[in-house]
Amino acid sequence: MAHPTSSSEVRNHDDVVFLVITADVSICMGGSMLQFIVFGMKQGFKFRFSSQFHRVTCHDAVTESPMTLTLRLKSTVTDRFLKPWGEEISYVIYCLRAGQSNDLTKEDCKETSSVVVCFGEMLIDFVPMVGGVSLAEAPAFKKAPGGAPANVAVGISRLGSSSAFIGKVGADEFGYMLADILKQNNVETSGMRFDSNARTALAFVTLRADGEREFLFFRNPSADMLLQESELDKDLLKKARIFHYGSISLIDEPCKSAHLAAMSIAKNSGCILSYDPNLRLALWPSADAARKGIMDIWDQADVIKISEDEITFLTGGDDPYDDNVVLKKLFHPNLKLLIVTEGSQGCRYYTKAFKGRVSGVKVKPVDTTGAGDAFVSGILHCIASDQTIFQDEKRLRKALYFANVCGALTVTQRGAIPALPTKEAILQFLLEAAVI
Repeated sequence: MAHPTSSSEVRNHDDVVFLVITADVSICMGGSMLQFIVFGMKQGFKFRFSSQFHRVTCHDAVTESPMTLTLRLKSTVTDRFLKPWGEEISYVIYCLRAGQSNDLTKEDCKETSSVVVCFGEMLIDFVPMVGGVSLAEAPAFKKAPGGAPANVAVGISRLGSSSAFIGKVGADEFGYMLADILKQNNVETSGMRFDSNARTALAFVTLRADGEREFLFFRNPSADMLLQESELDKDLLKKARIFHYGSISLIDEPCKSAHLAAMSIAKNSGCILSYDPNLRLALWPSADAARKGIMDIWDQADVIKISEDEITFLTGGDDPYDDNVVLKKLFHPNLKLLIVTEGSQGCRYYTKAFKGRVSGVKVKPVDTTGAGDAFVSGILHCIASDQTIFQDEKRLRKALYFANVCGALTVTQRGAIPALPTKEAILQFLLEAAVI
């Protein structure tokens, strides 16, 4: 989606709400044709036109990321719902699928977004084949790869950005399977380690009738808990644009020390630190230990994503919908962005300069496993390609809506990684939403 942007040389078209580019886009430089179909809205009317019938000339094009293209367009399109466009108009267009023209080299079209490194656990989720039953009542389970940091790494890769995973699994069939799944999803695995003395973690996930989950973990200890500082891929950490992590890797040594060391390396390399506590209270020794462990590293993060339930837990029972609670107890001076997810209702956002809310996307939920991770994938994908997004509320809101769509599409399928959306799936959703 995109809004026209105003500058000193163009007229602002605030009444155009959004544009979506379809598949098989030909991105051409130097005044060649830009072929596309545009959906949008103006003055309450939805419209559609195609460059197959309307000449649109691309004067300048700069590829900013695998998904974002900044263009200056000159068009003579006339539609009964549109003014004639005789002047140049600047757009920032989120290009969800794009081909490349024959006159462009691979070097011209190379991806420019830096890698997002995700640190922590990867495990096997066993999900009941039917919902609304207890673990004891479930007739059968389906295994699926999971673990929040690994989910985020796959989600980012499916959206077209570069990602890597750092963590440890068992030198067993499940561990090798998980590594293969990451590779199949184009996630860098050079930071992955295998432990011959511990097994890959397992989690049984109960799906209630409302699609919410209950967990039963088998670790004690699992391989992810045993990652050591000496096993860290320091070169990978130093080249990261974003370093993303949760709190489960803070529960036990030696993984806790490895986690803190990885944060330090990334921070000292100028990396953005992204934190999703992903509270799993059953894994902590006590509620107090969980609260302290999560908050001990709170003020080091640049981006934090939390849920309503996590606000209540971390603040000792305060109202999660009270902005004053969030700003006074959870927003720290070094924070660039704090996001509170509200499930199907959307999300709230807080920066030093502004705050607000972005509405959610309505879908029929099947399994909420991985929805938060898909949301994180979406917003980190956008941040990786535009680190100034924290300073522009309009661009931030678009990125958060994109993240909301990522989360919404995930809950329509079972499992975490299997349900993470591709950019093609998001495009299809946007097109269906745009067509009358």
